[in-house]
Amino acid sequence: MLQKILTVLLSFVTLVLSVGKPVNRVTAPRDNENFVPVIRFVVASDTHIKAIGDVRTQRIQKILSLAYSDAKQDAAYKKLDAALFVGDLTNQGRRSQFLGFCGAVSSVLQSETKCLAVVAKSHDGNTLGKQSLALFEELTGQDSDFHVVLNGFHFIGLSASKTPLHHYSEDQREWLREQIDEAVRDDPQKPVFVMHHEHVSDTVYGSYDIDGWGIDYFKDIFCDYPQIVHFSGHSHYPINDPRSIWQGAFTAVGTGAVYYAELTVDGKSRVHPENYETIAQCWIVEADAKNRVRLRGFDALSGKLLCSYTLHDLANADARQYTPDVLQKAASAPAFPKNADVSVKKIGSKYSFTAPAAQSTDGQIVFLYRLTVCNQNGKEIHTQTLVNDYWIADCYETVRFTARAKSGCTVSIVAENAYGMQSEPLTAIIP
Repeated sequence: MLQKILTVLLSFVTLVLSVGKPVNRVTAPRDNENFVPVIRFVVASDTHIKAIGDVRTQRIQKILSLAYSDAKQDAAYKKLDAALFVGDLTNQGRRSQFLGFCGAVSSVLQSETKCLAVVAKSHDGNTLGKQSLALFEELTGQDSDFHVVLNGFHFIGLSASKTPLHHYSEDQREWLREQIDEAVRDDPQKPVFVMHHEHVSDTVYGSYDIDGWGIDYFKDIFCDYPQIVHFSGHSHYPINDPRSIWQGAFTAVGTGAVYYAELTVDGKSRVHPENYETIAQCWIVEADAKNRVRLRGFDALSGKLLCSYTLHDLANADARQYTPDVLQKAASAPAFPKNADVSVKKIGSKYSFTAPAAQSTDGQIVFLYRLTVCNQNGKEIHTQTLVNDYWIADCYETVRFTARAKSGCTVSIVAENAYGMQSEPLTAIIP
C-alpha cells in the first residue's frame, strides 16, 4: 500500500479536489454463470498525471470509487483485493507528478486493497530516467519489478529496465521466467496475471507494426505458458474494442487509457477522433474457485459497463474462446434503424448529411461511419469517415457529415464494425 513520503497534506489536497464529484454506481447486471469471485482487482493504465489534482488524478479516484462500489454490490464477495496500474503513471516522470499519482491513489485506496503499479520508460522515465524507479520505490514501498501472491493467485509486474538504453534487460527476462515457473508449480491450472506497459506484438489492437505500440521482447517466454493473462497499455486503444482481447498461446488484454483515446483507422495510426480526450476506462477482473476469469470493462466517467468476457480453462491453449478468428466469425454488420434515412441540408457552399446512429447486431461496437458522394454518372467524388466515440458509454445518437457537393449527386452512409463488416447503406439524392 502506498506510504512513506506521501504526507497528510498531499492526500488532503487531492481528496479535497474530489469533493462534490459524484461517486459511480454500477447498475449493469452480472452474468448467470454461477460465478462466485474469490479475488477481485481493478486494472487501468496511462494515467499521465501532469499535476497534483489534475483531471487525470480525479479520474483515478473515480476508477477506484467505481471498483469499491461494484464490490459492495456483490453479496458473495465484497472485497477489492488489488488495484493495478500498467505504466505511464505520469506525463513527464517528474517528482511532483509521481506525488500526484500516489496522492490520488492513497486518497481513495482502502487498507484491504494492494496497489500494484509498474513504471514505463516512455513517459515515466522522461525527466529522471532510471532514477524514476528509485523514486517510485521510495514513494510506494513497492519494488518496481514484483511478484505478489494474493488469495493464491500470482501477480507479476515488470517496470522499465534500469539500463537507460533499453526498455528491458536480459536479467529481467531470466527473472520473469523464474517467477512464472514458480507460479505454475504452485498450481498449473490457475491463471498467472502478468503486466508490463507495452503490448506484446501482434496480439491486441494497437500491437501490430502498423500501430507501433507493440514489443516482442518477452513474447517467446509468454508463449510457453498458456496460463498467462497479460495486461498492457501504451497504445490508449479502447478496451471495449473486441480486438483489445486476444487469445493464442496465452491471453493478452489491452488496458485502454485514463488520458485520451487513440486508434488506427484505415491503416493510419495515431488517429485522435472527436471526443478522444473524454476517456477513463478500466477493467474490473475477478477469478473464481474454478479458475475462471471474468473481465468487465467500464467507462468510469459514467460508471457504465462497456463489455464483458469470461475466460475458461486458461491452462489449455486449445480451448480458446476469444481468438481473432472466433471473434470475427461471431461478428455481424451493424444495422441502421428501420425506416432511417439521410437528411440533406444546404449550409453555405456545403451540404450537411445527417443520419441516426446505427445499432450493433452482435453486442460489439459500431466502429465508424463512411460517407461516399458520387456524381450523376456514379463516379465517386468524395469520401469521409467518422469514428464512432464508442469508448464513451453514451456514444453518438446521430451522425453528421459536411461536404461540398452538387445537386443531383448521390450520398451514401454506411456503418462498420471493428472487422470492416458494413451495414446496408442509407442513401439520398441531393435536390
